[in-house]
Amino acid sequence: MSERATSKPEPSGLPGPEPDQVSLRSDVLPRYRRLSRAIAATDCLSIVAAMFIAYVARFGLGGVSMTLALSIAVAITLLIGVFCSFRLYSIQHMSPAEEFRRLIAALGVGAAIMPLVSYWSQLPFSRLWLGLTWVFATVLCLASRQRWHRVMGRMRSDGRLAYRTLVVGANEEAMSLLRAIRLPSLGFRPVGIVLTGAGTAGHRADPSIVRVPPEAARDVDALRGVIEDMAVDCVFVASSAVTPDVMSQIAKASRLEGIELRLSANLPYVLPTRLTVQPLRDLTVISLQSATLSGGQAAAKRAMDLLLGSVALILTIPLFLGIALAIQVSSGGPILFRQERVGRQGRPFTLLKFRTMVPGAEAMLIDLHDRNEADGPLFKIRDDPRVTRVGRWLRRWSLDELPQLVNVLKGDMSLVGPRPPLPREVRRYADWQHGRLEVAPGVTGLWQVEGRSELSFDKSVRRDLFYIENWSLSFDLFILVKTVPALLSRRGAY
Repeated sequence: MSERATSKPEPSGLPGPEPDQVSLRSDVLPRYRRLSRAIAATDCLSIVAAMFIAYVARFGLGGVSMTLALSIAVAITLLIGVFCSFRLYSIQHMSPAEEFRRLIAALGVGAAIMPLVSYWSQLPFSRLWLGLTWVFATVLCLASRQRWHRVMGRMRSDGRLAYRTLVVGANEEAMSLLRAIRLPSLGFRPVGIVLTGAGTAGHRADPSIVRVPPEAARDVDALRGVIEDMAVDCVFVASSAVTPDVMSQIAKASRLEGIELRLSANLPYVLPTRLTVQPLRDLTVISLQSATLSGGQAAAKRAMDLLLGSVALILTIPLFLGIALAIQVSSGGPILFRQERVGRQGRPFTLLKFRTMVPGAEAMLIDLHDRNEADGPLFKIRDDPRVTRVGRWLRRWSLDELPQLVNVLKGDMSLVGPRPPLPREVRRYADWQHGRLEVAPGVTGLWQVEGRSELSFDKSVRRDLFYIENWSLSFDLFILVKTVPALLSRRGAY
């Protein structure tokens, strides 16, 4: 995209930008392209490292030869091609959860194709080598992309990846859209709004938003003039504010100017995996697939819980024994803490945790109510005097929750799901908050990876409801992977 000055005469009947808004169009789109190429390079390095480590683990250093170099070259070419077919380098159009799903799927497809390549090329892709490569490549690619997300987050916040955005529409959806995209971390900078209907007083008074008459949206040349005059990188349309004919004009103007065109769907936030786009005569419709946990989906989730839960329990047996000994030596009393919680469809169950408080801590609760730091029906104190020294350490690293793996194997809980509530909390729920009881509670969940105790009660419930509305196996895996850095950061754990 070429950079163009915005000093050309303004289109007839349309207001031009304020003097301090006259500038060259930003280079945000070229920056995204450069970032995509850099991410592709780190993907290549991750695959090379994964294949080399897996090869040494399988054959040893003595097996390294030119054949290995040729195998790696073939594998990189194949996998990067698969990554491109899964659109893994359209980084500005993917959420982290969608990127995770596509990456896992792309690596799976690559691993499935590799034996065919081995057969036709006579290259030595052994099954164990491929399996180890898949594991290492998944870990390394996810780690490198996580690092890139931090870089892009900083670039969005400081404006280097911020689209100069023209919002089309002036109804309630458009106003909600305008308020939403003004968050710096999202990477948009609203510079104007096309008033397709009556504007709002609040936005008329905002000097940073230029108002554009509705004629611009109906005339391709006029809209192109506004785009150039205001150095716009992205046109964001409120779908309910325009007709199909007007939308066609906006799409043409955006295409001719070579800029981003985005359309709000007037839907609550859902994952892309639930959306299907299909033509309907002269229109495009979006189908929203159900994410109800029933039948085969419930069986698949239960199978994953049993498989991963069993493996995790076996691997953590030495940790169980060490923690049990530490609790017994430091404070005596029972090792496990049992508490009634509310599970799926409101059914009670006994939740297991390592004991982190002094014996009889529940009886002391009434004297501490005035020190509660949580909102809603929750009770939480950052420096709870009932917590033992060992218990405080267990809580900081979330090790007190390990016995919940037993609850998972028993079927009371799932590895991923809403936070398991206490009966007294459920009694204080508003009607809309009962939705979190539709599925089994989880050892981890969105509430765990997005702040835990730092979240307000309403925010934590809304994250649980979002999880229920958008459940999938890949989303569960995404949350499980995100749980690891969340635990290591110890954010909100006390």
